[in-house]
Amino acid sequence: MTYEFCKVEDEGRVRTVTLNRPESMNALHADAHFELSAIWDEFAARDDLWVGIVTGAGPRAFSAGNDLKVQAAGKRKPGPPTGFAGLTARFDLDKPLIAAVNGVAMGGGFEIALACDIVVAAENAVFALPEPRVGLIAGAGGVHRLPRMIPMKKAMGMMLTGRRVPAREGFDLGFVTEVVPEGEALAAARRWAALILECSPKAVRATKQAAYRGLDAPTLQDALRTIYPAQQANMESQDYVEGPRAFAEKRLPNWQNR
Repeated sequence: MTYEFCKVEDEGRVRTVTLNRPESMNALHADAHFELSAIWDEFAARDDLWVGIVTGAGPRAFSAGNDLKVQAAGKRKPGPPTGFAGLTARFDLDKPLIAAVNGVAMGGGFEIALACDIVVAAENAVFALPEPRVGLIAGAGGVHRLPRMIPMKKAMGMMLTGRRVPAREGFDLGFVTEVVPEGEALAAARRWAALILECSPKAVRATKQAAYRGLDAPTLQDALRTIYPAQQANMESQDYVEGPRAFAEKRLPNWQNR
């Protein structure tokens, strides 16, 4: 299928979505958000796709965020309920997502990366939430996700100034998982995806769901005592038996996702 604002490639169990507006540094508007939302809806629904990767077209940018030219022209429209790029307000996706940040990740672009579970950044990548500089706030999750990922004072230092943070500093702060040479972000993201695919898909989803939902539990004890839905589904699955059996038989497991 051909898309207007992005490219989609399904290879094995991995879906790679490339934001494809390089002429505007992959900035996005409402029509792009709706297109991407439908793409991630399909990804979530398909049993054969287990891992998602999002990256940007061209050598300069992952995504410069909101298309301010559209907004300045008074043409801005409401986006989908799933948020910026169809991801930032999508809270029911238990399949893992990897951001391959190949360049500038500003505003909404940074918020896309923050909505992913693993962030691989090229050495030339730059992150920022510059919304206050144009009279806005990082309302697609940035002002909430960043302080949950790094120390509050560090987060406030970024958010109140809109300053640009290079990939290495992002790694030191903790919101970047790995820094790789320029031009190698997508390859590294695929390497991470391959490692995830060695694991049980049901156990991976149970891990993601429990980790995120557990953060909202009043205490660690409450989180530990809760059996989350994906965790229960994992315990009732064939893969729950296959993993230990494969280990005992000294062979690779044959995950069936059921």
